[in-house]
Amino acid sequence: MVMNWPVLGMLPGVLFQIPRIYDFVTEALEAENMTGCFIGPWLSGTDILLTVDPVNIQYILSSNFVNYPKGKKFNKIFEFLGDGIFNVDSGLWEDMRNSSHAIFSHQDFQSFSVSTSVSKLSQGLVPILDNAVEKHILVDLQDLFQRFLFDTSSTLMAGYDPKSLSVEMPKVEFADAMDGVADAMFYRHLKPAFLWSIQSWIGVGIEKKMRRGLDVFDQMLGKIISAKREEIKNHGIHDSKGEAMDVLTYYMTIDTTKYKHLKPSNDKFIRDTILGLVIAARDTTSSALTWFFWLLSKNPEAMTKIRQEINKKMPKFDPADLDKLVYLDGAVCETLRLYPSVPFNHKSPAKPDVLPSGHKVDKNWRVVIPIYSLGRMKSVWGDDAEDFRPERWISDSGMLRQESSYKFLAFNAGPRTCLGKRLTFLQMKTVAVEIIRNYDIKVVEGHKPKPVPSVLLRMQHGLKVSVTKI
Repeated sequence: MVMNWPVLGMLPGVLFQIPRIYDFVTEALEAENMTGCFIGPWLSGTDILLTVDPVNIQYILSSNFVNYPKGKKFNKIFEFLGDGIFNVDSGLWEDMRNSSHAIFSHQDFQSFSVSTSVSKLSQGLVPILDNAVEKHILVDLQDLFQRFLFDTSSTLMAGYDPKSLSVEMPKVEFADAMDGVADAMFYRHLKPAFLWSIQSWIGVGIEKKMRRGLDVFDQMLGKIISAKREEIKNHGIHDSKGEAMDVLTYYMTIDTTKYKHLKPSNDKFIRDTILGLVIAARDTTSSALTWFFWLLSKNPEAMTKIRQEINKKMPKFDPADLDKLVYLDGAVCETLRLYPSVPFNHKSPAKPDVLPSGHKVDKNWRVVIPIYSLGRMKSVWGDDAEDFRPERWISDSGMLRQESSYKFLAFNAGPRTCLGKRLTFLQMKTVAVEIIRNYDIKVVEGHKPKPVPSVLLRMQHGLKVSVTKI
């Protein structure tokens, strides 16, 4: 991949490539037949095996799942997630997954999700877009989508609407906090643990942003959790009359005889659980929507086809009709293939192993699956892998084509497959229908979005657009 220096390993060459790290890794893995190694500095514990080979991916995420837990190294890097579902293994993970599946798959919760999104569109996003049309001002779609998803995800997960999406555009501390934490997580993969641990203890550099971010999370969630406990104490559980229940209320009142590893009375456990879910709902979907509209701006024919499909199959908004929008589904899948919201997956082997490709995995190594690179592998997707082509997801009979989750990894695969896939598609398609039906969106001339080196794939300078009514 790059030159392996004495003592320093490959780190100098990789640091030079940081501004274009995603494309650099893609090129390296294409040249290395989909699997290669990063050798970190001597005794730093940062050696990594990278693979985008679907056969290896299936083996790691499914066939030999028990040997590839999140592990101690992952937990240390992502310590801010605590005992949330994305950070734990074994019995606790099983209980969290089963309990999360129970609420996310419930029809009432999915209806709650749609109604929350529709309400936030009409009362938040539409007034901002109309204001931009009237006053001929530019808007940053990435910022709007982050605000939209922050409000809706906080409502769904915590029963709390921060009302960050308004014409006044109030400052959102959570957004700055999340950016700082996500960026620090990325660099922790490359730095020796002792170095970033010292920086965190002293409070310097990007670790200082990390600490500030965690303070914001703790203060916000501390207030929400305290208020929710008081509300439940005084008024009971709100869904007793058939009203939708937010996830925070659900976990605070969960049946511990059924889920023995969960700790509903422990505020830290509740904090970890809700924080992970809010981040997953806010940052992944807002990222996907931002890249979706960027890709459509570069592919006006696809935009025209989506608009025609919406007008033909969904003349009036009805959530039940969202599944009829097959071309829109294909465009969403194509966006997530090229710009997955979480650009890489990280595992730590429990014991030494040999992958199906023949590559040896040392117990002290980390295994990373670069999902961004996987979506661009010509050896996986064909010579047009770099092209945005929603048609690749549509069968000859006009139905949505299902691809193997081991080559389309936007929602993970195997036992840890993302529980929020259905929710993501519902929210993305609801927003897309509202905007595409009513507005023309044009990216400002000369704007070239660049992904930030981070654990979440956001645009470095946002997505500035002009808006006109159709």
